[in-house]
Amino acid sequence: MANPYAEIFRARGAKGFAAAGFIARLPIAMAPIGIVAMLSQARGEYWLAGAVSATFALTNAFVAPQISRLIDGRGQSVIAAPATFVSVIAFLVLIAATNQEWPVWTLFVSAFLAAAMPSMPAMVRARWTEIFRGRPQINTAFAFESVADELVYIAGASLSVGLAVALFPEAGMLASTLFLAVGMTAFLLQRSTEPAVHVSTDGPGRSAIRQRPVQIVTLALIFIGAIFATAEVSAVAITKELGQPGAATLVIGVYAAGSFVVGLVLGALNLKMPLQRQLAIAVTIIALTTVPLLFADTVALLVVAVFVSGLAVSPTFITAFGLIERRVPESMLTEGVTWVMTGIGIGMAFGAFAAGWVVDTFGPQNGFWVSVISGSAALLTVLLGQHVLGGEPSARTGSALAQPAE
Repeated sequence: MANPYAEIFRARGAKGFAAAGFIARLPIAMAPIGIVAMLSQARGEYWLAGAVSATFALTNAFVAPQISRLIDGRGQSVIAAPATFVSVIAFLVLIAATNQEWPVWTLFVSAFLAAAMPSMPAMVRARWTEIFRGRPQINTAFAFESVADELVYIAGASLSVGLAVALFPEAGMLASTLFLAVGMTAFLLQRSTEPAVHVSTDGPGRSAIRQRPVQIVTLALIFIGAIFATAEVSAVAITKELGQPGAATLVIGVYAAGSFVVGLVLGALNLKMPLQRQLAIAVTIIALTTVPLLFADTVALLVVAVFVSGLAVSPTFITAFGLIERRVPESMLTEGVTWVMTGIGIGMAFGAFAAGWVVDTFGPQNGFWVSVISGSAALLTVLLGQHVLGGEPSARTGSALAQPAE
């Protein structure tokens, strides 16, 4: 049986832009936690570290879709290059401001400007789509990207904190900035695989977020993102209460492990079931598997429950991005994918806050109620949106139509 992953990487230029894209997206995970690690050690004030990190994360959540919208209209190299330059310079200023103890306002301004960092996951998926649009290989490519995203979140955050602790406070952020500069440069120099600019048929200035499929998928993944953050916050709180705080790393690690394996398997399959139904099944599994988390009162039970809860994460991502590829005009593809990525980030931010409040108020075990409620809300969103998500594929300009959902 042929290896479907080997097949997608036989496409001309695929190995190059995928490798560069992986390096360039490491700052997505490294920067927010790297800012916290850097400032908490250098300034000794956790509120300041958290506030500066939140400034970067929330600003990027708003700005990234706008940059992706410009990328759709002007091209990746035209827009992403200057945006990355601004981001890299701002990160360097942030590092210098921390090291040299510049005024606090310089930290916030530099973090705000650093948020010009483009959405690499969206740009990489746009290149895969340009190569495999309307072909079964797009499912494998999106599966690979979902697994790569998980690796980034697992490895990136650990690397950033590890460098800051082992070397010096700014080490994690220096590495993150270097990865952004080198990875993005290598990615943008590969012009042969850059997607062509497609003229929008929906009128000038129209945003992808006005597309109903994008709204539905983004809202659903806001709730899914809240589940991710709740698992991390609750795992830390519960293992600490059980007197085994070091076990939190294991618990969080197995959450991604199950999803990693299932994602690879799903990407190797050519399922015929409509994507909106696949998404409904995946989100149903996520919603149902949040319930056992409420009863995991030992580390062993927590590890098992979290592992099972994470099994459907990659399938959810794969089908969600597949639906965006099929339902959104190609003139809005990069922006559409970026909105979905932004939804995950927003969900994680609110989920962490909500879970933290519940843990402080009602105890560690009750933090998982945020997961249960979020899972139910995600499922309701997807079920109510089945008709819209199962509609005809959007019209494509200059390329074959994607296969219909049904």
